[in-house]
Amino acid sequence: MATNVLIPVNDSPTTQKTIEDIISYKDKFPRELVLLHVINDQLAYRMIPDFQIEMVRENAEKAARQRLEELAQQLRNAGFTIELRLEFGAPRRIIPRIANEEEFQLLVIGRKLNTGEIRDVLFGSVANYVLHNVKCPVLLF
Repeated sequence: MATNVLIPVNDSPTTQKTIEDIISYKDKFPRELVLLHVINDQLAYRMIPDFQIEMVRENAEKAARQRLEELAQQLRNAGFTIELRLEFGAPRRIIPRIANEEEFQLLVIGRKLNTGEIRDVLFGSVANYVLHNVKCPVLLF
């Protein structure tokens, strides 16, 4: 049975470093990986007039698909087979839901550098929230 690995990604430098680290350790990972990008639509549309919401959403989806494809290509070039997933919602809620409901065996996520441990404790980061709300092991890069 293949190991089912979920990798939440976005357009941050942290994600790029995570992908580079996975490639560096490619012999430690299964060949098949799932990249998940969650478009956070919870707060982004509060200041946008209703008639423009759909256009903004479509542009966000287009940019996310492009980023997913760029990251997937890097991994494919390293010999991985990639499944792409795109969801809308709050990343800190969607990522654990997918990881738990679909019984992923490992979740690999990057953690922002230089944000400080106190900030993470007081305000929480997506990675910190996910770490404490998934059933599977989490590899934090």
